Amino acid sequence: MKYLVYASLIISGASVAQEAPKNAISAINANKTLLTDITDTGNGLIAVGKHGTVINSQSGDKWQQAELVPTQVLLTAVDFSNEKNGWACGHDATIINTTDGGNNWQLQQAKPELDKPCLDILFEDNLNGFAVGAYGMFYYTSDGGKHWQKRFLDSLLYSEDRDYLNDLKETDPEGYEAETASILPHFNRIEKTDNGLMLVGEMGLMAKSTDNGQSWVRLEEIYPGSFFALASDSKQEIVAGLRGNVFVKKNNEEQWQHLENIKTATINSIINYNNKQWLMLANSGVIFHLQDGLLTHEQLPDGKAILDGAILNNKLIMATEDGIKVKELTP
Repeated sequence: MKYLVYASLIISGASVAQEAPKNAISAINANKTLLTDITDTGNGLIAVGKHGTVINSQSGDKWQQAELVPTQVLLTAVDFSNEKNGWACGHDATIINTTDGGNNWQLQQAKPELDKPCLDILFEDNLNGFAVGAYGMFYYTSDGGKHWQKRFLDSLLYSEDRDYLNDLKETDPEGYEAETASILPHFNRIEKTDNGLMLVGEMGLMAKSTDNGQSWVRLEEIYPGSFFALASDSKQEIVAGLRGNVFVKKNNEEQWQHLENIKTATINSIINYNNKQWLMLANSGVIFHLQDGLLTHEQLPDGKAILDGAILNNKLIMATEDGIKVKELTP
């Protein structure tokens, strides 16, 4: 989850739980509201955000709002397995699905009683997917989201917490359920890498799975703050997050390198450009550039937080706190 969105939005579960999900409101300027995520489906761009907003575009310049979105919660992440099939998630552990490329969506899950946001969603194919979020939220599906199964990843607990929970499970089952609802850190991002799945989050959490998410191993802590973004290619892995902290590890090495950075804007997303450089999109309108081990930055004049981005026709199409922004890139 992007730091700006998580830090600034708190929803009362008590009031929301009494209301049935409502369809997103049609808005003339839907592309100018808070947008949290954007993805290239292979047949255009889809962006999601505030009040259940879903918009689509072929060019990145002109946008249309989806005809039917069965929720008004803040949507925080979107992912497509192909041009037609996509999923988005958001507050109240809401998950929605499209089978027509993003024009019409169906509700797969909504749990306002949890009062917890889903912060990221990932599908490996049309059937197998993961949704992660606040306080260790972890759901998986093997049937395209018709059924979402909840899991508690106790392997990511510190040893003392695991011992505590094991004792509590035997002596106080209700207390055990209450503790498991909040004892894990927030899971902010899940991505597929060349070596399996990787999960990053609050309190320096980094974890890997090499068996399609069946089991997870917590990696050695390299930083106590929150990570919100990760990326990898055949040469390296990158994790980044709070206050502009960036760590890089070459695939033939075990040690992470902390890159020197004079700019402290929190990094929300990392995308690759032309297989030559990484663009890191951050708060306060900052874009970091990582190329050949050198980290530089530029500042957009409006100073708006950039939550995510996609590249189309040498243009960087950004989802920001003030809607869609477009920046020309030099090939």
